[in-house]
Amino acid sequence: MTSPLLLALDQGTQSARAMLFDARGELVARVQQPIEAYFSDQPGQAEQHADYFCQQLSAACQTLWAQQPTLRERVVAVALTTQRASVVCLDQQRRPLRPAVIWLDQRRGDDVPRLPWYWRWPVALIGQGETLRQFQTKAECNWLAAREPRIWARTRYFVLLSGYLSHWLCGELRDCSASQVGYLPFDFKHQRWAGRTDMKWKALRVRREQLPELVAPGQPMGRITEAAQRDTGIPAGLPLIACGADKACEVLGSGAFTPDVGHLSYGTTATFNTGNHRYVEPIPWVPAYGAAAPGRFNSEVIVQRGYWMVNWFKREFAAEEVREAQRLGVTPEQLFDALLQDSPPGAMGLTLQPFWNPGVRIPGPEAKGAIVGFGDVHTRAHLYRAIIEGIGYALREGKERLEKRNRQAITTLMVSGGGSQSDRIMQITADLFGLPAMRPHTFETSGLGAAINAAVGAGLYPDHASAVAAMTRPGQRFEPDQANSELYQRLYRRVYRRLYRRLSPLYRAIRDITGYPA
Repeated sequence: MTSPLLLALDQGTQSARAMLFDARGELVARVQQPIEAYFSDQPGQAEQHADYFCQQLSAACQTLWAQQPTLRERVVAVALTTQRASVVCLDQQRRPLRPAVIWLDQRRGDDVPRLPWYWRWPVALIGQGETLRQFQTKAECNWLAAREPRIWARTRYFVLLSGYLSHWLCGELRDCSASQVGYLPFDFKHQRWAGRTDMKWKALRVRREQLPELVAPGQPMGRITEAAQRDTGIPAGLPLIACGADKACEVLGSGAFTPDVGHLSYGTTATFNTGNHRYVEPIPWVPAYGAAAPGRFNSEVIVQRGYWMVNWFKREFAAEEVREAQRLGVTPEQLFDALLQDSPPGAMGLTLQPFWNPGVRIPGPEAKGAIVGFGDVHTRAHLYRAIIEGIGYALREGKERLEKRNRQAITTLMVSGGGSQSDRIMQITADLFGLPAMRPHTFETSGLGAAINAAVGAGLYPDHASAVAAMTRPGQRFEPDQANSELYQRLYRRVYRRLYRRLSPLYRAIRDITGYPA
């Protein structure tokens, strides 16, 4: 009997991917379609046409079938995972009214709903006024309603990109509960839309009837329509299984199912996650997100634009590697390991604080990036190592915070994302954390997380725990070097941990004087 296959669709920030996995979690076939992440008419804007994502996923699927024509008939279920927090306005006929607002968009709006006094006073009393203000000003539904009132008046449905693409595939306006990350009236603890009396309904301009039906991970969203079959070549009638956003799927596909396993993602946004059956906020008043498995949660610490800094370095300092990579037919990042080899652990004292894009709570909204310790010995190789180490320091800080919140020591590190493909970055990670660092057995962890849900939804496994046990496993393991770990420990404790506290007053002064960041 021919073994079944699971089709995982992954619409990320940089590419669209169509992947086939077997029931053991092995990647059988894969097509990656590079995309334009966004266009921008004004500084700070990041938008993309919603149908553009449909076209790119269709192209990835059609190429997959062209390359592997005999595999399509073995597919038993489909799962879709997408980038988080990108939103789409739809009209009554469920057609986009304007381009999707991509999660990288930096627009804010001060024209926000004024809360009743019985909400304002308690929020002020517990010292969360600034957190609420950030939530309201960043919420796309608030500034869209204020700046584009005609569009907002016609917005019958307000959905994440995941909800829009699910509707395109199965004709049902549904989304996975584990995809709800963003400025929405969502109850993260109970994984459902907020209750009728929840303050979020007063803080945001979106209404309950504008939001889609939610489906738990592993449950059917609908079936692939004939129209979707014409676009993608996916056989009509196959079940589309809910699976959650890309980060949630990445954590699941790495096998980080319990709080003693830490998951690092070296992606455009760098994150440190732990999985848990309990709801544990990583920072007070910052929610734990729904895991890509029902009844479970991911406590997450974020370094905004984490590995985006590698792209920044490539653009500003690595023209030589870019030219050589073009000649060799490889990516420039593959050549950057030579830069790490040319710079010792600690980058000759060059230390980077990676707050290129500030947060709401930690760091504060006034935060900026910093590089300290420059001397005439430093080269671009030292700068590149300082970037990698700075991201690692910030994620280690997140790891220690989650250990305290979970009351559970982390003993194992699973590392995924683009940076995990470098042996030198993996060794730096092990050294900097002082723990063994392992790659999952496949690089495509977000796709595998989606496939795990497809396997459960198709009945290949009775539950997510069984599917995770069967479909995930560690790959190559990197042990920490004791001498390097001791060096990083001293730099982390005596330098990095003290930077933000000492520079924060200067960041606030910069914002007061220049207005940046707003």
